[in-house]
Amino acid sequence: MASGPGRACPVDYRYGAQALAAAASIEAETLYVAGGLYGNAFALDTVLELAAAEPGARVVFNGDFNWFNVDAGEFRRVNEAVLAHAATRGNVETELAHAERGAGCGCGYPDWVGDAEVERSNRILERLRATAAAQPGLTRRLSELPMFAVARVGETRVGIVHGDAESLAGWAFSREKLATQAGLAAAAAAFETARVGVIASSHTCLPVLQSFETAAGEAVLVNNGAAGMPNFRGTRHGLVTRISVHPPPAGAALYGTASGGVHVHAIPVHYDATAWERKFTAQWPAGSDGSLSYHQRICNGPAYSVGDAMRVIARPAVSLAL
Repeated sequence: MASGPGRACPVDYRYGAQALAAAASIEAETLYVAGGLYGNAFALDTVLELAAAEPGARVVFNGDFNWFNVDAGEFRRVNEAVLAHAATRGNVETELAHAERGAGCGCGYPDWVGDAEVERSNRILERLRATAAAQPGLTRRLSELPMFAVARVGETRVGIVHGDAESLAGWAFSREKLATQAGLAAAAAAFETARVGVIASSHTCLPVLQSFETAAGEAVLVNNGAAGMPNFRGTRHGLVTRISVHPPPAGAALYGTASGGVHVHAIPVHYDATAWERKFTAQWPAGSDGSLSYHQRICNGPAYSVGDAMRVIARPAVSLAL
């Protein structure tokens, strides 16, 4: 197992699946869970517009809403807007407040992520930390956010995490782990320990929809990948998770499933991609760490498809657009 800044997972990131068995602090008939905005204020505006279009819908931001927004004004704009809603912190927000412990970006990167990418992420975090240090009030508020939340949507309990059921930067809900029988078994066990029917995550930056039949009944794991970046080859939109007692509006969802009385869907976040590319390039010009790691994805999407994301094993998922 690799270690060092960007790979090691700090001990205080751990909470364990049992913590998700706590009473729900959020109640809604429709819940939008947005992870991985990565400082994209255009995507942020779109997520808020999607929720505002549904009466009574609520939004929860589950971490890493900061990343590319090294401009002071962009940092302030994103964080003030997010903090007006329910939110949990990701590794980015956590490490902005911890300059001396040597965790780098706090990503907990697994072995299959290359060293060059890890090192660039550590330097991106350091640059963003300089921006955050000039706004100590916002940084303090970010550090005080919880690592996870529990919501109730209708009669279904929903665990909201950044990483996985054990840790803020855990990778147990990544496509790689869920491609193994051991990974599937561990994820299924987490639902029973947490006493939830849905777990919504983000951290691994690529989306997954996986359903389970557990001893307690149906369960769905949904990872939205990134709200602020493309998630599929040849696309230029992000994704947000919608969990609701109501089906999504006609034509609104990319794919999804129904389980235990709720509808769980991936909703495209159609932000102004041209404007975002301009904003990104102004902050991360060619040759910079941000550009080397992310510019191609922002323009063309990753080498990933909707079919890769849909890993439903208990019954077929509903694909609305391939």
